[in-house]
Amino acid sequence: MGTPAFSLVLFGGTGDLSMRKLLPAFYEMYLDGNFLPSSRVFCAARSDYTDESFRDWMNENVKKYVGDRFDETQWQAFLPYICYHKLDANNTDSYIPLKAHLDANDNERVYYLATAPSIFEAICTGLATHGLNKNARIVVEKPLGHDLQSCQEINDVIGTAFEENQIYRIDHYLGKESVQNLMALRFGNSFFEPVWRRERIANVQITISEELGIEKRGDFYDETGAIRDMVQNHLLQLLCIVAMDPPASMDADAVRDAKLAVLRSLKPMTPEEVISNVVRGQYKEGTVGGKEVPAYLGEEGITTGSTTETYVALKAEINNWRFAGVPFYLRTGKRMPKRSAEIVVVFKPVPYELLGKMPAGSNRLVIELQPDESMRMHFMSKRPGNAMRLGPVHLDMDSDDFFTERRMDGYERLLLDAINGQLGLFVRRDEQEQAWRWVEPIINTWREQNVEPKLYTAGSWGPPAANALVARDGHNWHEEL
Repeated sequence: MGTPAFSLVLFGGTGDLSMRKLLPAFYEMYLDGNFLPSSRVFCAARSDYTDESFRDWMNENVKKYVGDRFDETQWQAFLPYICYHKLDANNTDSYIPLKAHLDANDNERVYYLATAPSIFEAICTGLATHGLNKNARIVVEKPLGHDLQSCQEINDVIGTAFEENQIYRIDHYLGKESVQNLMALRFGNSFFEPVWRRERIANVQITISEELGIEKRGDFYDETGAIRDMVQNHLLQLLCIVAMDPPASMDADAVRDAKLAVLRSLKPMTPEEVISNVVRGQYKEGTVGGKEVPAYLGEEGITTGSTTETYVALKAEINNWRFAGVPFYLRTGKRMPKRSAEIVVVFKPVPYELLGKMPAGSNRLVIELQPDESMRMHFMSKRPGNAMRLGPVHLDMDSDDFFTERRMDGYERLLLDAINGQLGLFVRRDEQEQAWRWVEPIINTWREQNVEPKLYTAGSWGPPAANALVARDGHNWHEEL
């Protein structure tokens, strides 16, 4: 069944997310034939644009973010599907012309809130006032709140206008092909299940690193920090995909129930464990990609003497039968040596070293999420010759070698799922709030005990304490294996 005709209202239509990610994703959807003639994207913002002048703005600002499939003729054919609607979110009368546009057909209705959460209430009120919340879906971006209470308050606001099955909380990492392939690998094949447990796994590492600093988001980032921006959502969601038990089915709620069970099994940290098991860092000046970069405190928009973290490394433990005793090391940081997102499952060594001592981490599965998407199995093999000499080799398990279909960007996949009413890759309210319950004691301990971030040089893999965190358990980070 193909994608139905849709009317999607993109609040924050002139913002950075729309420009860099969402509008290019719509273009890719158009190329794949997912725009029926009556489908439209209404970009809503406060700027004074007409449809024509907004499309001129797209030509200048969006076109450069479209990928390798850009074609000028196709681009010009795509632009008429994008309309502009000037809207003041706080003025309910602004929604009247929007209602007229949406009522002109029976398209699937989707609202995408690519805005600050501070105006979610105004948007939900405006939509509900004119009945636009009926038979519709709403997609909301992170971060939802800065702690559990504020997250609950935002969810309550959205919940006054939309039922839970209408709300699509997006985490674009869940839309990545390699994350979905991990689920296929685990639940579609018999040979991984017997080893996907504490008896065979030494540790799991999940890393999201960025070369970039805070760019022009200083005011936002200084109030947020790495733990709220990356750990509470992206990293914990990836942990759930790795650690979840097979769901009863692939229905949305069954999958999300399985993820929620993992979050509920995370061992809560005492203040003493936070100090021992969590490394808080902040970059100082250094060199990234051959270019000198300033310290975090020298970035535009950063408060003098700020203690906001730009790096977090932590050890998480899951108190269930499958993974009890297996350390999960989560790590994220800015101004690191390269842009990367990867999941590494390190298997335990053989019980008896019949063929000699094996290097640490000889057997491991590496799932790369960005900048490329791939899966690679590392193991030992005999080198050619008379002697029994072993050497490391790897097996590529990249589906691109076997299938010709194009990989979709995470946002493109999730937009299609929202349009098609598929909730499986979106975060349910109880998942989100449970993640906050686990993260909040870390934030509280930092505040109550005045834990200042440890400095690390821009262009490095973080503070030395992060290496000590894993070395204490006899392990190494993946880049050192």
